[in-house]
Amino acid sequence: MTHGNIKKSWRAEKLSQLGSSIFAEVAEWKAEAYGSGLTVIDLGIGSPDGAPRPEIREALSSAVLREDCYSYPSSKGSLAFRKQAAAWMDKRFGVKVDAEDEVLALMGSQDGLAHLALAICNPGDLAIVPDPGYPIYSGSLAIAGVQPWYIPLLQQNDFVPDLDQVPDHIWRDAVFILLNFPGNPISTAVDAVFFEKLVALARKWGVLIIHDLAYSEMGFDGYKPLSILEISGAIETAVEFHSFSKSFNMAGCRIGFLTGNREALGALRELKGNMDFGVFEPIQEAAVLALELAMDDLESGGIASLYERRRDLFVAELAREGWSVPAPKATMFIWAALPQQWTLNSKGGGSRAFARDLLLKTGVAVIPGDAFGEQGEGFVRIALVQGEERLLEAARRIGEYLRRL
Repeated sequence: MTHGNIKKSWRAEKLSQLGSSIFAEVAEWKAEAYGSGLTVIDLGIGSPDGAPRPEIREALSSAVLREDCYSYPSSKGSLAFRKQAAAWMDKRFGVKVDAEDEVLALMGSQDGLAHLALAICNPGDLAIVPDPGYPIYSGSLAIAGVQPWYIPLLQQNDFVPDLDQVPDHIWRDAVFILLNFPGNPISTAVDAVFFEKLVALARKWGVLIIHDLAYSEMGFDGYKPLSILEISGAIETAVEFHSFSKSFNMAGCRIGFLTGNREALGALRELKGNMDFGVFEPIQEAAVLALELAMDDLESGGIASLYERRRDLFVAELAREGWSVPAPKATMFIWAALPQQWTLNSKGGGSRAFARDLLLKTGVAVIPGDAFGEQGEGFVRIALVQGEERLLEAARRIGEYLRRL
């Protein structure tokens, strides 16, 4: 007797909703550019081009050599790390949190962002997320089987979400609202008045606020990003993610933390206690030192001064080359509308067509805005993750490209 072969797919459909495919696509474009002999200047992925301070690297090196650092770490994070994170929240924002129940160590904030919906939602629940937004925001909902309701970030509103436009039935049904200020891909900044309104609405409707504050130490022109937990009563209805990747050049170390409402934080801790064994102890020790050094040097500007110089240099040079883009108030990203030369001469090509054509003809890689949501069409995200000379060269190449359109 013969049997027919049964072909089954071993790839879940939800993977197509994770939003990471654009980065693989841009990688293919980069390979094509390399193959044609171009030198690529990568202003796409927001990976810092620097290393942590020498003292942090030395602390990590010393800890790695110790024999007592190779057992399973606590899934909560070491008490030393959680206490230092709580102390930093107090010193930096004036926010007091309990290191035992209101701080949770993470393998980078993306780890927490990817898993929090799984921990606090049931399949079929509803959540409010921004459009445009960092891909894992909606991707995490796909993993958890949660339905998204997209709150648009529109240029006419300075990319600040209009909370009054969220219908009552959405507030009623939503489990959480996820926002980030300053954000990725758009470095929108808000004030305490906005946060107060958000907290009041969340408390009224019983909605958890998830605030992603990965860029807390990257404000420019004297701007110091706020923690939502600075708002009175916020800890009753909000949690906040913090990352070491951008502020301390520790992206490869994979460490961050979640702080705020203990019920939501406890749910994520319970989930992760069944999934992993926490962050490698030497990395936590290096992170403790990073926070100690930052607390001693809050007025220096830290990493922000580097990116502020790069922003000023690049924006000015791009303007001289014929593309005026807004100077962001924070973060390492520029959110730029497609240049007029392209929109007038491209025969209708959108963000993805522009980003691909730019890369294949100049070697300058940027990320098309539609990768971050429907409202991102017509924009590109440019990451200031190269040194000043490379940024000047990128602007020069872009200028030549625009003049040929």
